[in-house]
Amino acid sequence: MGSRLWFLLLGVLLLWCSSCSIVNCLGVNWGTMATHMLPPKTVVQMLKDNGFQKVKLFDADSTTMNALAGSNIEVMVAIPNDQLQAMTDYGNAQEWVKRNISRFNFNGGVNIKLFTLLSIFCNRYVAVGNEPFLKTYNNSFINITFPALQNIQNALNEADVGDTIKATVPLNADVYFSPDDQPYPSAGRFRPDINDLMTQIVQFMNKNKAPFTVNIYPFLSLYGNDNFPFDYAFFDGAAQPVVDKGTGIQYTNVFDANFDTLVSALKAVGLGDMTIMVGEVGWPTDGDKNGNVGNAYRFYNGLMPRLASNRGNIKRVCFLLHIVFDAFVCLLLDEDAKSIAPGSFERHWGIVRYDGQPKFALDLSGQGQNKLLVGARGVDYLPQKWCAFNPNAKDLSKLADNINYACTFSDCTTLGYGSSCNGLDANGNASYAFNMYYQVQNQDDLACNFEGLASVTTQNISQGNCNFMIQIATSSAGILGPSVVVVLLVLGFVTLLVV
Repeated sequence: MGSRLWFLLLGVLLLWCSSCSIVNCLGVNWGTMATHMLPPKTVVQMLKDNGFQKVKLFDADSTTMNALAGSNIEVMVAIPNDQLQAMTDYGNAQEWVKRNISRFNFNGGVNIKLFTLLSIFCNRYVAVGNEPFLKTYNNSFINITFPALQNIQNALNEADVGDTIKATVPLNADVYFSPDDQPYPSAGRFRPDINDLMTQIVQFMNKNKAPFTVNIYPFLSLYGNDNFPFDYAFFDGAAQPVVDKGTGIQYTNVFDANFDTLVSALKAVGLGDMTIMVGEVGWPTDGDKNGNVGNAYRFYNGLMPRLASNRGNIKRVCFLLHIVFDAFVCLLLDEDAKSIAPGSFERHWGIVRYDGQPKFALDLSGQGQNKLLVGARGVDYLPQKWCAFNPNAKDLSKLADNINYACTFSDCTTLGYGSSCNGLDANGNASYAFNMYYQVQNQDDLACNFEGLASVTTQNISQGNCNFMIQIATSSAGILGPSVVVVLLVLGFVTLLVV
């Protein structure tokens, strides 16, 4: 009887895995670092129109959570890095769980989970921080992430939801590596400076049946490294596979190699079969010479069939060996106020534009069914007006200063080297910068003067592949406050123009 039950169970799992559509296995990250945001209800409807059943948030904003209530979309909520210090106090962790989990955990509320079949798959997640161990953070979160993780999980347990809601820490792939003398996946280890800490974290998460959540970006292998084999960043395979001398396995793309490096790092601390979830994966469409629509389409055109195949990666399979190959596409929407400290591409990870319209014909089925990405419905735009450089301006001595001012308080990242608007002439650069500022300021007439260097036009001044945008019209609730916009854009600003 026991063996018959097991084979029946196995049959159900096989049937489920084979019938699972990619949108059931694929989620998206919903970021909100934008000067103008689509109304949350519009975004939720777009998720539903595309059949997405999973979304990962970077915070637990009440407006967003309320919009998701009743949608049955499975939600992964997050605690931002700047709140980790507060979570080291258990009372604060209890209050966070009460405010952001318990009050939404009711029939018809927010579906805070990633729902699959059976207990080994049924986990709901809270993301504690986001890539807190990045080297660029200079150890700012080294001593507080693990205590915050423990407190949140313990608070979930105390709230009687710990059996189904688990705390995890989304980590960047830079927390593990292969040594220079053994540069292949089977030699993967956690970074020496955080090895002991990572061991404690993964042991704690594994004990609580939480997954290891990793963000993998093949694009970053190319960024700033002209010697990296270009085709190896994509799923259609490099001409010369990389052979792991430790196992003999051949790798035709960096995603598989990166993933298996993590598997080896986990194995080195005795947890080689720990559940792994891909928290972010994607390709930017602007802001870098390799960040463009063509490369993004190539990447996703390989990623989607890969997820639809349910075959996991080289070392893992879809089911029974603890691989939860749920993956979250890096971002749904572009974020024009996101920090560009890592690079200008950071504002262009979305698979749809700022206004919710698809950037390219992405087949969500991954199986050639032409189930193409559907854009947001009923989007309201500001009037068809642009701010352009005034060719009749006589005093150009302050042109550079005005362009820099415009780009400090708006997004000019598409003007950078290799980006979509890099080919504009000096007048075009000025017009682009002035128009971006004008749109951020909701087409206020006073925002298109620049000491007589600009004027408003009703003629579309877009050039070639360079789009001079018209901003969306949205309620005050969908626009970041002026002081917040100033802080975000100034922190992210770099001068991109040479006039």
